[in-house]
Amino acid sequence: MKKKAIITCAVTGSVHTPTMSEYLPITPKQIADEAVQACEAGAAVVHIHARNPENGAPSPDLNLMKEIITSIKSRCSAVVCITTGGGIGMSVEQRVAPVTTYKPELASFNAGTMNWGLFPVLDHYKEWKHEWETAMLGMEDIIFSNTFKSLREYCSAFNETNTKPEFEIYDAGMVNNVAFLIQAGYVKKPVYIQFVMGILGGLSATPENLMFLVEHAKRSIGEFEFSVCAAGRFQIPMCTQALLLGGNCRVGLEDNLFIEKGRLAKSNSEGVAKIIRLSRELGIEPATPDEARKILGLKGIDKINF
Repeated sequence: MKKKAIITCAVTGSVHTPTMSEYLPITPKQIADEAVQACEAGAAVVHIHARNPENGAPSPDLNLMKEIITSIKSRCSAVVCITTGGGIGMSVEQRVAPVTTYKPELASFNAGTMNWGLFPVLDHYKEWKHEWETAMLGMEDIIFSNTFKSLREYCSAFNETNTKPEFEIYDAGMVNNVAFLIQAGYVKKPVYIQFVMGILGGLSATPENLMFLVEHAKRSIGEFEFSVCAAGRFQIPMCTQALLLGGNCRVGLEDNLFIEKGRLAKSNSEGVAKIIRLSRELGIEPATPDEARKILGLKGIDKINF
């Protein structure tokens, strides 16, 4: 195990909806405030999506993203990791635009195409606040497209801005995709991988699967740094296992709306505080933002464009 681990907080994401929790941050101010509070609680990295402040729908609006990330930067030193996953229906150009425009230190980079299923959640709620929620969640024919062409284009954008990719790995084949990108010269080692577990269409969140993914990546890639995030109730168990395996982890309301069974988290900082309590029981301290920059080899906060 490490002596220091990077704790990332994914503040709002694009999957959970306003009906699911009154505490889900929606407006730029709410998202920025939650990110700053997460940093104060011990998160070194904050993962950022933008939402329409009127109805909470995922939004590709660059002005909303700028309002969020500039507010975060003005109040704390957290590493801002901007999404390029975006939301359902966004084009590749819309998804990568925050990287080319704002040149962040770190940004998500989805490493392959997959089926994406959210529709089972519809059975858990009787009424919805907005029509877009059921329209988005009920789709059974969603393909989360990340073709080799778009992966190559993403690599070009990340290289031009010197932004570190955080490779999102939802299934074992995506490890092979990252290995190919390295072999083709599009990406330089060491790489940063995040194993995303428990998504319908991807690999289930089990201890055996995480151990397999780590070993598979070691054989296929060699040198890498990794983090783990997992959906819903699997979040804390899988994050704890990640720490035991020498990795880092991600918590936050993007992945899990609950702080314990049957009780909604009232803030992102609650999840950050919980995983840090557990990590300290294991003898692992949370890395500071500057320590995270050193671990990941980031370009530095002075070289971003916001």
